[in-house]
Amino acid sequence: MNEAELATRLRAERYFADEGLLTAVYLALTLGRPLLLEGEPGVGKTELAAVLARVLDRELVRLQCYEGLDAGQALYEWDYPKQLLHLRAGDVDTRAGVGDVYGEEFLLERPLLRSLRQPTVLLVDEVDRADSEFEAFLLEFLGDFQLTVPELGTIRATEPPVVVLTSNRTRELHDALKRRCLYHWIPFPGPERERAIVRAHVPSIEEDAADVLVRAVSGTRRLDLLKRPGIAESVEWARGAAVLAANGEPWPVALRRALGLLIKDEEDTAVVHAHLEELIAP
Repeated sequence: MNEAELATRLRAERYFADEGLLTAVYLALTLGRPLLLEGEPGVGKTELAAVLARVLDRELVRLQCYEGLDAGQALYEWDYPKQLLHLRAGDVDTRAGVGDVYGEEFLLERPLLRSLRQPTVLLVDEVDRADSEFEAFLLEFLGDFQLTVPELGTIRATEPPVVVLTSNRTRELHDALKRRCLYHWIPFPGPERERAIVRAHVPSIEEDAADVLVRAVSGTRRLDLLKRPGIAESVEWARGAAVLAANGEPWPVALRRALGLLIKDEEDTAVVHAHLEELIAP
């Protein structure tokens, strides 16, 4: 698949990548490198992995990172209740009976092991929320795409997964991980691209209404907010306002009433309300 075909397939999935992101995705796929995406929440980092899974016809495997995540939770676990039932049902006095409990049927796949078993897109979401110790382990996994289960041996990828890592920059990632990956920062979209995104996801919205909404979102992001709205919030605001407009509400009124779909913080809501009339002016 060349770059033009990739762009066409992404657009068919209603994902409008700019030139920089498109190039990053194409090179990551062609070179077999993990793709590390950073940017503000809501700019489409996680969505890109889901879209790539559909474009490439692969299963999406998601590893949601959090503080305290360890290798066992990301790799595999043994189904201890099932093992215990097996032992109780069998002859526990024989060595064979004990050994039988470490077979494939008792192995619980976690995301990293799952990503080795079949062609997948592996999404390591919000890697910056995990501890640095897990980040070091992840670096090793990305180097070999294999893992060892002591009772079963080494499991290697049937086909290396397409890997997308996302970060909201709550902490700085190690340079070693960044060097392993192809890096791209996703900014908020420009008005033209955001208008295309909104109209693709909310076909019922009129062109003039989409213009007003996109200008309002752009203006909102320039305000002193704790949490600037992302693309997902723009689309949801458009959907909610379109529902109200279909019931006869004038578009500015519909936008005002649906504001809770765009802004998700009490202090930010007060700031936006103070500027709302100028933001949604035609």
